[in-house]
Amino acid sequence: MLIKNGYLFTTCTNDFEKLDIRIENTKITEVDYDISPKENEEVIDAAGKYITPGFIDAHSHICISEEGMGEVGDDCCDYSDAITPQLEVLDGLYPFDRAVERSVRAGVTCACVCPGSDGVIGGVASVIRLTGKIADEMIVTRKAAVKGSLGENPKAAKHGFASRMGTAYHLRKCLEDTKEYLFGKEEAEKNGDHFRCDPGKENMAMVLRKEIPLHIHAHRSDDICTAIRIAKEYDIRIVIVHCTDGIEIAEYIAASGFPAIVGPSMNPCSKQEVWNKSFETAGVLNRAGVKVCITADHDVTPLYYLPIYAAMAVRFGMDDAEALRAVTSYPAEILGIDDRKGALVSGKDADLVIWSHHPFDIHAKAEHVFIEGKQEC
Repeated sequence: MLIKNGYLFTTCTNDFEKLDIRIENTKITEVDYDISPKENEEVIDAAGKYITPGFIDAHSHICISEEGMGEVGDDCCDYSDAITPQLEVLDGLYPFDRAVERSVRAGVTCACVCPGSDGVIGGVASVIRLTGKIADEMIVTRKAAVKGSLGENPKAAKHGFASRMGTAYHLRKCLEDTKEYLFGKEEAEKNGDHFRCDPGKENMAMVLRKEIPLHIHAHRSDDICTAIRIAKEYDIRIVIVHCTDGIEIAEYIAASGFPAIVGPSMNPCSKQEVWNKSFETAGVLNRAGVKVCITADHDVTPLYYLPIYAAMAVRFGMDDAEALRAVTSYPAEILGIDDRKGALVSGKDADLVIWSHHPFDIHAKAEHVFIEGKQEC
């Protein structure tokens, strides 16, 4: 398939360029000026249209907190313990969540689905493509991150502690227990002894080895600082999720080198730690040098609002190109899928959207959405 005459935002430059793009099977195979069609090749004339990579939300609960189903469809949090790294989002994914189709029609093609934030360690997050009827077939990366939480949510979950000090202690203890587990495993292997594997410890070991990051839910500035402090103590990779008070300590976060997933900002201030929520935050952090993604945090607010969130970030001062990257290439990089997704360049997956207008225009509609070369709408 050849898409001609559209204005492409490849993410490699800061503006839309009039380019053609060829898709073969699941991949983008050519992006260039005035590509000639092959014999019998399907051609879409995108004259006057805008084309972007499919949007990616780096923090979502779609398919594990089913839209419109209340408690029956909510598999976000498990209250068996404060520390549950053995749990995997994959085992709770429901592909028929009605929000999936709505999100695709809004131009969203991929999401990182995370456990909820009521546990200090909630489990393992997975990156999914927003298409398919079988959970396993939706998976892009099964183990993309481990989800952790600080602040009011784990405090309120009544796990036997009710302070920020207690939450931080349990996070450190989980990491220390994992180090002890790995020492015991190494000794057993040296001595040829039987060793019983622990799925949760193995998942946390991936964090300690820097194979995957710890995504830490942190709204308030003190929780953000605690997340950074613990990350430095254990030399692990983290991603600061929500980062609501980040607007107050942007330079400190930038100096840490850790990225942030910002949002949601469209819902009411439901608790004290989000009183400072603002559409300005993403832009302020970005200008300070933080790698920023924008999230709708489905189902707190709908995933299909993600284009509106990015547009509102621009309205409140974020650079247009950086806002587009915050929902395309930056989440791909933070999630470790940038070898496949997040940009319109040859060799990447053919995840792309043809928009009727500039995607930040209030009139913009996703007229064609492709996920790995297949037209979904």
